[in-house]
Amino acid sequence: MAFVALLIVVLAVVITMARVINQFQEGVIFRFGRVAKNLKPGLNFIIPFGIDRLVAVDLRTFTIDVPRQEIITKDNVPVMVDAVIYFNVFDPVLSVTKVADHVQSTTLLGQTTLRAVLGQHELDDMLTKRADLNQVLQKQLDEATDQWGIKVSMVEIKSVELPDTMKRAMAKQAEAERERRAKVIAAEGELQASQKLTEAATVMAAEPVAVELRRLQVLTEIATEKNSTIIFPVPMELIRLWDSMTKKSA
Repeated sequence: MAFVALLIVVLAVVITMARVINQFQEGVIFRFGRVAKNLKPGLNFIIPFGIDRLVAVDLRTFTIDVPRQEIITKDNVPVMVDAVIYFNVFDPVLSVTKVADHVQSTTLLGQTTLRAVLGQHELDDMLTKRADLNQVLQKQLDEATDQWGIKVSMVEIKSVELPDTMKRAMAKQAEAERERRAKVIAAEGELQASQKLTEAATVMAAEPVAVELRRLQVLTEIATEKNSTIIFPVPMELIRLWDSMTKKSA
């Protein structure tokens, strides 16, 4: 009976000492309040009875959805912006000794950094240079959280919501820009057409036969369209010849 009791006590102590660390975790052992060592994934043993205290730290990538907030841009335009932050713990000891809650702290820091960085840029930059702003946000957050053992791997601005008045103004601006481009293209087309017509007129003036060939071509085009009325262009030389003959006979 004594052996059985001793065996039970030993098993109880072993069970009390045993700790299992998951593959995606790393353990930090505090011994009498001080960091003693790190525990790798698998079965580990600690000193029980309050001597060792285990803190398991998740090393997987976390996703923080930064709440939507109003930001005043550099050109004084109020916009609603939200973002998402991806980070992971690279130093478990720093994550538990330098900050009380590294997830909450990173979330709050992301909000303030988002407001500070975007407030230094104009609205056009937020709409056209979003990738560059993402890199700036990621760099600043990564530098700030490095002392907490946090690695910020990516920051993405999800949406930039404009006021309705600004949307209407931008729509009018875009429509005016499209009209301007259309007019410029039409004017360039007219200029090119006039240049080609001038070149054609110069060639035809040098070769009278070319004028007659062009008239015949026009007649052919009219005939293919199956029109009921055909207008036959009379050369000016025939009209002058007819006038001269009429004057002589008179």
